[in-house]
Amino acid sequence: MSKPEVQGLNALVTGAASGIGAAVARRMAEEGARVAGLDRQPMAGLAIQALADLRDGDAVAQAVAALARQAGAFDVLVHCAGYCPSGGTLEGDDAQWLETYSVNVLGALRVMRLVVPAMRRSGGSIVLVSSINARFATPSLAAYAASKAALEAMSRTAALEFAGDGIRVNCIAPASVDTPMLQASFARTDDPQHARERNIARHPLGRLGTPQDAAELALFLASPRSAWITGGVFPLDGGAGVTRR
Repeated sequence: MSKPEVQGLNALVTGAASGIGAAVARRMAEEGARVAGLDRQPMAGLAIQALADLRDGDAVAQAVAALARQAGAFDVLVHCAGYCPSGGTLEGDDAQWLETYSVNVLGALRVMRLVVPAMRRSGGSIVLVSSINARFATPSLAAYAASKAALEAMSRTAALEFAGDGIRVNCIAPASVDTPMLQASFARTDDPQHARERNIARHPLGRLGTPQDAAELALFLASPRSAWITGGVFPLDGGAGVTRR
């Protein structure tokens, strides 16, 4: 099988300091893309990077402008940054819900506003990392699940609006991927090892996902090999969406 055609493309990856974002940045670079990272924390292995909090529109604008001066106009955007507070529907206050939306939905929008105008000249690909929780009732992660559902709705509208400019927009919807965010959720329980084993049991393929699993799908969606795919939401869930047990 031939390699995805990302050689020479300029890619911006948010949340590139760890987890899925770090794996995506690394995988894109391995395939010859010029990768720029955006995160609140320093990003190991990335020569082109900028620090910004996605909740701060001005900081994001300054950071993306600085990255574009170094990397050039972006052909690819992969939005991996996310915020996942625990809590049911009535447990989170307004501030928690607004913060969740500010990172997971408006964070993606803020970056798209900055990169899409240049993409309109020659097309491009936008990949947004959603979650299996966007499709299922998730009593322990109400704000997070709602924000991911909003992200998917926004992506479909953007896909339609940008199609005429040759810009594709797709979502990846992972189930449990073994990242620091997931590990932190296990650590908050009374028995982290049991919580991990119970979570694994929800996936028919018998394991958690890896950041590399997500990076491979993001690489495909970013590349011209997926040139006739837009407006899609692609499960990456080890079969969990079949049974949701």
